[in-house]
Amino acid sequence: MLALLLALGSSLAYGCADFFGGLGARRAHVLRTVLVAAPASLAVELLLWPLLGARFEAGAVGWGAASGAASAAAFALLYRTLAIGPMNVLSPVTALVSAALPVLVGLLQGERLGTAGLVGLPLALAAVVLVSAGSSGGRARVGRPALLLALGAGSAIAVQLVCLHQAPSGSGVAPLIVGRAVTSALTLTAAALWRRRLGPERPAYALAGAAGALDSLAGVLFLLAARSGDLAVVAVITALYPAGTVLLARAVLSERIHRGQVAGLGAAALAVGLLALA
Repeated sequence: MLALLLALGSSLAYGCADFFGGLGARRAHVLRTVLVAAPASLAVELLLWPLLGARFEAGAVGWGAASGAASAAAFALLYRTLAIGPMNVLSPVTALVSAALPVLVGLLQGERLGTAGLVGLPLALAAVVLVSAGSSGGRARVGRPALLLALGAGSAIAVQLVCLHQAPSGSGVAPLIVGRAVTSALTLTAAALWRRRLGPERPAYALAGAAGALDSLAGVLFLLAARSGDLAVVAVITALYPAGTVLLARAVLSERIHRGQVAGLGAAALAVGLLALA
């Protein structure tokens, strides 16, 4: 039950982070947004260090660095995805892809689910698909570039989550700190190489900073959830984060919520209940 609650918190934080990050990337080049978001994430994790502890052993550093490289790709791909297409379609597509790999890894590592879990897990995946059914009344079209970006972002997120799960359980937030440091370094390097392409627009500092802080909080909650529960369950609950993005997009941007998305939210609630029983 603790793992489930932590995963739900992670899902909510990821959904809010994606909304703010995607909105910020509409106002300036995506790298400018990530240049603010990544250091903000690192700052939050450094603040949590005294509370949660950190042991920088080889496994934590190695897996943390790998997760950081994947996170840098996820930041850029996801925020660019949400900047060029409708949030209420592309965010759920990314979530579905990001759930598949961690679920597969968890099952291959020997995780077993009871009857309720065997029903709840595919229902949760179906909920993500249903949430992605909205298309703003048929007026919003998703082009191939946006779809490819969404698939790439989902794959990068999946690799990030799997790497965090593989880090030693007694390492505290060390994998996250190492990962964010790598993400920040890669982002700074990319910005220096492509500085002439970034354009004159200044980043939306408040939006990008909020996105980074929320993404960091989501990562911490996911790490704690994965250490206290099954990766397959934690990953699919975390992948329900588009619900938060979709609801914020509706409230702030007036993006329409399709009937299929409403059904998806209901299916998600039922899936969470079944997984809690499992």
